[in-house]
Amino acid sequence: MLKVWGRPNAYNVQKVLWFIHELGIEFEHINIGSVAGELDTEEFFAINPHGRIPVIQDDELHVWESNTILRYLASTYGKELFWLENPVDRSRVERWMDWELASLQPDFLSLFWSYFRTPENQRNRKKIKCSMERCEKNLSILDVHLKNNLYVAGSKFSIADCAVGTSFYRYFNMGINPPILPNVHRWYQRLSDRPAYQKNIMVPFDELKGRLEF
Repeated sequence: MLKVWGRPNAYNVQKVLWFIHELGIEFEHINIGSVAGELDTEEFFAINPHGRIPVIQDDELHVWESNTILRYLASTYGKELFWLENPVDRSRVERWMDWELASLQPDFLSLFWSYFRTPENQRNRKKIKCSMERCEKNLSILDVHLKNNLYVAGSKFSIADCAVGTSFYRYFNMGINPPILPNVHRWYQRLSDRPAYQKNIMVPFDELKGRLEF
């Protein structure tokens, strides 16, 4: 049985759990990280030398890095729906996944940590403003793209949506005033209608507010 290591309220773990539920495959979830601990053990370093979550185990294989996990799961368990053999078609998915890692995720997490995870009396307003502007720039790029696309990689839901879409529930519900981007909002509503998104992404995160150590 597939195993997944990582706390369920961690951004990149949620990304993986969401897609596993989209695939409908059975798995065992091992809750580690943060207060659950166990990331700095010899046993965990043996399966991921970076000591980070998520990690999956499939038979004897261990895979880490969330977007690599998405690709592995799609090619192994979702070939009919989620893995495109044509490299041109697959590039439409992968370029947005790489954009998520290189641009969207760092800017969103900078905003999430500087605004939501930092106690109010310790917040750096200049840093928050800068992070917010970078996020708005990223979302404006996505909004233009989504004007002619139902989903991130085209007309069908893909692992690019899992990569890009994980941050949006927190972005829209953490207390900031996000810009009005009609195409992003329509796409987000499509994601919000998916049971797997509701189960794994649209979950309370109040326990993270003002907690730098968690």
